[in-house]
Amino acid sequence: MHLKYLRALSLIPAFAFVVVGLSGCGVNKLPTLDEQVKAAWSEVLNQYQRRADLIPNLVETVKGYAHQEQQVLTEVTEARAHATQMQLPADILSNPQAFHQFEQNQAAIGGALGRLLAVAEAYPDLKSNQNFLALQSQLEGTENRIAVARRDYILAVQDYNTALRTIPQRWIASILYPDMKVRETFTISDQAQQVPQVKF
Repeated sequence: MHLKYLRALSLIPAFAFVVVGLSGCGVNKLPTLDEQVKAAWSEVLNQYQRRADLIPNLVETVKGYAHQEQQVLTEVTEARAHATQMQLPADILSNPQAFHQFEQNQAAIGGALGRLLAVAEAYPDLKSNQNFLALQSQLEGTENRIAVARRDYILAVQDYNTALRTIPQRWIASILYPDMKVRETFTISDQAQQVPQVKF
């Protein structure tokens, strides 16, 4: 009985060594990186929602001054509706089709907002309206926050995907986390990649 007790006690340091060794070799790295990707994605969604919440007030303000710009106002409203009605699947971060559909919907909002703000340039009364100026300032701030959130998400995905594809994390993932998949990231549209033509 006494010998069995001593043998059990001798296993405790070995067990502690294995636990410390596993934590030191990066067993927890992939779950940590995965959580960072999820947090960064949540911030992207948060900033896109902030932009979507500004749109109705912006459209109403512009409508009060630029009745004849109904087509542009409709484009903005429809782009917002299309983007906010999209049901995001649970696997959106590892689903290329759903992720890029989300990205296209958000790009459509950005394009429509750009046209709306360009239209505003033709209406001096609108450009000087305090409500419009405040909304425009909030929108610019939100666009900056979106850019930062997207950058942070891209960096988090880069770290995660690199760890998932390189050794030893690749081996650890195949054994302990077989359900972890490569995450999608934002791309630059073909239109944004074109060099602007300057004409004099």
